[in-house]
Amino acid sequence: MDRHHYQSYSLTLARHPSETDERMMVRLLAFALNANDALSFTKGLSSDSEPDLWQRSLSDEIELWIELGQLDEKRLRRACGKAKQVIVYLYADRSATVWWEQNRDMLKRFSNLRIVRLSVTSVVS
Repeated sequence: MDRHHYQSYSLTLARHPSETDERMMVRLLAFALNANDALSFTKGLSSDSEPDLWQRSLSDEIELWIELGQLDEKRLRRACGKAKQVIVYLYADRSATVWWEQNRDMLKRFSNLRIVRLSVTSVVS
């Protein structure tokens, strides 16, 4: 990895009944791409007030807020207001393209937001 973060993690990944295998693997990939001792999985789909993953500081500030999929503007605005950095991982090819086209201009106003688009073949393969 180009981040030079080398660590072993013992992870238990709980899957919500409505979560697909694809989404669960994207959560695991998001963890690997942003690995940090303070990064943790949250209640995710079971909670409207938490992201899929987050990294909190020792003073309990949210340093990193990670979401999966296509979010509405209200949720993105709230995330960008609460966290120093927000990353959204898009993974459904066709619908992600439509979502991006519809929201691209609105997303430019958030300076602490990064959108990462994963192709389905990279997730499934």
